[in-house]
Amino acid sequence: MAKKASPYEIEVTVISAEGLRLSRNQPVKNNSYVVVRSDPFSTRKTGMDRDGGSYPAWNEKLQMELPATARFLTVEAHSGSSLVGAANIPVSDFAAAFLPRNYLNFLSYRLRDARGGKNGILNLSVRVTRRPGPTGSAEPWPGVPVAADGKAGVVTGIPVGKSNHV
Repeated sequence: MAKKASPYEIEVTVISAEGLRLSRNQPVKNNSYVVVRSDPFSTRKTGMDRDGGSYPAWNEKLQMELPATARFLTVEAHSGSSLVGAANIPVSDFAAAFLPRNYLNFLSYRLRDARGGKNGILNLSVRVTRRPGPTGSAEPWPGVPVAADGKAGVVTGIPVGKSNHV
């Protein structure tokens, strides 16, 4: 059975991180990268920052599908083979229905290490580049209600160009 394409597509730009540490007294020295997961089957990874130390910068765009059932986007910071910290980003932080299409959200999240302790901050931006349309199609959502005839209408049901004045 073939995997059905997701109606959502996102663009995650991993900008930078701050204060990454391998342990309480050992800052990250080099070879850091970030893994972004929307589900077990949709994972993307940045290239390595070899010189940034505890304050790496990537500024790297990652395109990925976001399943309609996803509730979180998981981001993990790594140094070499070690997990430095992770955060779960609620999908509602960047894909709420009231946000216009292609709205760029700049986000910063506290990373937590394997024991739950604070371990740095990750800065990123997220943009929903494709979402289901008002009729359930995969067309971009226009951000305004659409009348049955396909023309933009108003929420009250008064057709465009008609007045409710008597």
